[in-house]
Amino acid sequence: MNSNLPSSDIVIPAYKDAPARTITAGGVTYAYRELGPKGGIPVVFFVHLAANLDNWDPRIIDPIAKGHHVITFDNRGVGASSGQVPDTIEAMADDAETFIKALGFDKVDIFSFSLGGMVAQALVVKHPGLVRKLILTGTGPAGGKDIDKVAGVTYFDILRATLTRSDPKEFLFFNRNASGKPAGRAFVDRLKERTRDRDVPVTLKAFGTQLKAIAAWGRSPSADLSRITQPTLIANGDNDRMVPSVLSTDMHRRIKGSELSIYPDSGHGGIFQFHEKFAPLAVQFLDR
Repeated sequence: MNSNLPSSDIVIPAYKDAPARTITAGGVTYAYRELGPKGGIPVVFFVHLAANLDNWDPRIIDPIAKGHHVITFDNRGVGASSGQVPDTIEAMADDAETFIKALGFDKVDIFSFSLGGMVAQALVVKHPGLVRKLILTGTGPAGGKDIDKVAGVTYFDILRATLTRSDPKEFLFFNRNASGKPAGRAFVDRLKERTRDRDVPVTLKAFGTQLKAIAAWGRSPSADLSRITQPTLIANGDNDRMVPSVLSTDMHRRIKGSELSIYPDSGHGGIFQFHEKFAPLAVQFLDR
């Protein structure tokens, strides 16, 4: 790294070293991080339920950031961002648009996971001109089957994790079998690679509001996915207990020209379990 460069021109190659930044817009101060080379279309990452900036897998982010300007952020009321979490997915999408516009971008690619994928879909429908390409992982459409049951699965797995002194993501994201257990532990360990300047934990109130928004998304009328005309990559494990894997197939069928990757013997966190296959696929998709 050339230390003679102005700080704004220094390329941060690893997510664990990305500096913590903030920007204020619409009365909300958004916490975010950025890495990779500036210029071109940035890739904005939309995170999952109860997650902050520290919940992104560096084995996904770092390969994408080799050739792309990557931005992760805490939406309103999440982690170190100010304000209250909205109780609808659509309002979360409006906040995401406010954040992106505040950074000065009028065109972005979006990488989304789980709840983030729901917010991304709502953003594309409400602000179609803002998004060039869309990556939807571990997620489902408005009105999708059993999305409104996410809360029950989540609370059950939090209890299971508490009883075994494990991270709930090991239960929620990975199969409890010979391949899933070590993959879950490895994923959780990777999230700890950043040791300085870590984010503020998500509050129980924020978590509860997000769950209500997901339930409302699941109970809402079926979405018209033909309105999504951007190139779209969809990925999941074949045994997603949180957002049923069949919904990924359903979105692929309904989003014209979309691509689908389903990973075998894996759950909600299939892209993290198979990061060595998925990260290059995502890079190829963004570069095409």
